[in-house]
Amino acid sequence: MDAKILVVDDAKFMRRLLRQMLGEGGYRDIEEAADGDEALLRFRERRPDLVLLDITMPGTPGMAVLSQMLAIDPTARVVICSAVGQETVMESARRAGACGFVRKPFSQPELLQAVSAALARGDRRPEAGKTEKGERKL
Repeated sequence: MDAKILVVDDAKFMRRLLRQMLGEGGYRDIEEAADGDEALLRFRERRPDLVLLDITMPGTPGMAVLSQMLAIDPTARVVICSAVGQETVMESARRAGACGFVRKPFSQPELLQAVSAALARGDRRPEAGKTEKGERKL
């Protein structure tokens, strides 16, 4: 599959595990970031089709990274991937613009289903089906 995916997690073993699971699921274009600042840099440079974002990281927290990514690209698809599985955290992430949530620990099928569902949300680019002023093309 040719989707560009950015994996953001401060734990190296988790980034490697996510890369392995995604690779086994057919995804090949996977980039990693170890913190929020690196994630934002890679996001600006590569404009990934999907971001898997840990919410609990040192430095810039995941929710702040999510907000900044959506400020850069309001159509960005971000799936929150975190051990923090509380309903309030999931709801806050959804309200902030996340398109999915995967709780750690998760299985490969759970991860791949969340990735597939997020990618199936349609073209993430505003120019697909809209004019420069945001009006629908006919």
